[in-house]
Amino acid sequence: MTSDNEKEMFPLVDEEGNITGAATRGECHNGSKLLHPVVHLHVFNSRGELFLQRRPAWKDIQPGKWDTSVGGHIDLGESVEMALQREAREELGITGFTPQLLTHYVFESDREKELVFSHRTTYDGTITPSDELDGGRFWTLEDIRKALGTGIFTPNFENEFKRLGF
Repeated sequence: MTSDNEKEMFPLVDEEGNITGAATRGECHNGSKLLHPVVHLHVFNSRGELFLQRRPAWKDIQPGKWDTSVGGHIDLGESVEMALQREAREELGITGFTPQLLTHYVFESDREKELVFSHRTTYDGTITPSDELDGGRFWTLEDIRKALGTGIFTPNFENEFKRLGF
């Protein structure tokens, strides 16, 4: 894959997650600020290190930056749990984990507005980043804190890292 599918359909939601309509990826990412739901999964190992993925250069938003372990859009007709399991399998090749919901909140950038359902899990199995990513690795929380504000992380990840108080 070398680009995102602009025609992919996403649900539109209110701030509580109730579906209010549908729109394409292109419509959601063109500055319209149509609120659409996404899932985030913070994957920790038993040493307390946090896995971060690197976004590939072809992504339409924040290419080449380090980001949340797993992040993806909830497809039309999918539940939060279904999207979480699908994205973790697609992006990192992980299955059989138990997610814990941490929070949900609205994130807004100049291009989009997302309702983020943020989860965490502890996972010590094999992680195999897919072609959707430019790899990834575990970071100590101290190394992440030292690198905040240097421009290597997505603004969304930095915002959420601070919000969750890791």
